[in-house]
Amino acid sequence: MKKIFSILLILVLCMLTGCQLLLDMPSQVDSAISTDGKLVVSFIDVGQGDSAFIEFPGGKTALIDAGEAEAAQAVVSYLSSRGCEKIDYVICTHPHSDHIGGMVQVLSSFAVGEIYMPRAVHTSKTYEKLLLATQAKGLKIHTAKAGVTIQADPAVTVDVVAPVSDGYEEMNDYSAVLHITYGEHSFLLTGDAEKVSEKEMLASGQNLQADVLKVGHHGSSTSSHKKFLEAVAPTYGVISCDGNNEYGHPHDKIVKRLDEYGATIYRTDLHGTVMFVSDGAELEIITEEEEYAVYS
Repeated sequence: MKKIFSILLILVLCMLTGCQLLLDMPSQVDSAISTDGKLVVSFIDVGQGDSAFIEFPGGKTALIDAGEAEAAQAVVSYLSSRGCEKIDYVICTHPHSDHIGGMVQVLSSFAVGEIYMPRAVHTSKTYEKLLLATQAKGLKIHTAKAGVTIQADPAVTVDVVAPVSDGYEEMNDYSAVLHITYGEHSFLLTGDAEKVSEKEMLASGQNLQADVLKVGHHGSSTSSHKKFLEAVAPTYGVISCDGNNEYGHPHDKIVKRLDEYGATIYRTDLHGTVMFVSDGAELEIITEEEEYAVYS
């Protein structure tokens, strides 16, 4: 109720004074969330694309993807609203523009510690610009592949669980997939990994169980096959997409499948940026629409 009252008060003041309502108001609200002793995972609303910002209990940060080029300022603004001055780890899941397009501007806006990318080559100008920006920043690209562990925080385990192989027909299957564990809570961020990669992850015997699943490929039917969801057993599924996009994401059968497996779905086109805050025992979920606590 306090949040609703505050927003109404701002609206009234804007009407009385003639001022414009700032579009990043939700980010200003989010900036009050402390990372002290907590893991904060934000799925940023970048339209038809992907971007996730991770704040670790010890203060380090990671950014996974940055949407299309036109979404770059939204990503930069969100990170700035969270008080970010340095991104310790940048992870580009794969070279498609809706995942790396905004990363060039992000790299020019923040100090960066390390950058990870899969061994996937693309001929696009977007990918070329990213490589040039990485070079200009003086960064060495680390290979993101199964078996790699990112030492971001002594209290948090960050394992790269895919790609398992190094040769795919579909670029999406090169997607770097991260499994993150903090206390009783775990997250699986899958990029655009499709069924081939999902089956490889299952066959590898790696731990895929996660409370929060960043649903693969924006909720496309090319991802999230039944056995994979059985192994992950998510309590929450996050779908990053734009409303009324030309691809029909998320596909109805995937939404229905997630519902059948008991996962509560959050969508950036409906809920805006979605933030998960964990102290290792309690999980709080905050969206631009509402906030509440879940105990697990």
